Amino acid sequence: MQKKHDPNSKLIAENRRARFDYFIESELEAGIILTGSEVKSLRTGQSNIADSYASVENGELWLINSYIAALKQANRFDSHEERRHRKLLVSKRELSRLWQSVGREGMTLVPLKMYFNERGIVKIALGVAKGKKNADKRETEAKRDWARQKQRLLKQG
Repeated sequence: MQKKHDPNSKLIAENRRARFDYFIESELEAGIILTGSEVKSLRTGQSNIADSYASVENGELWLINSYIAALKQANRFDSHEERRHRKLLVSKRELSRLWQSVGREGMTLVPLKMYFNERGIVKIALGVAKGKKNADKRETEAKRDWARQKQRLLKQG
């Protein structure tokens, strides 16, 4: 039976470059604290998480350098700063696990995608990642090209 499409769930922004630049070891979902004008701006799809990252500072998880466009209809008191630090919501257990994994050499927290869940709440998928070297990137690209070529050959014959 086909699932009904939920009008509330919607992909807002995706960091497609993250899987090319990093080995993603694990993923987790986190909530995010936003103002009203930020949520309205996200409903119109005006955001970018490609240059952003997450960091554990003072026992709290923060999303840094994410872009959410200012809403034109918002009044001057309700408008928000476009690239402000936004607090992420995770459990204490998840936070301690993230703190330990980021403490290891070369590990970082990369946002993979931002979306509205089925209840209409903004969530962000984070990946605990390790950076790839140029040789690893070439290897990934070669595997992808071979898979594409293999599909063409199977399709033809």
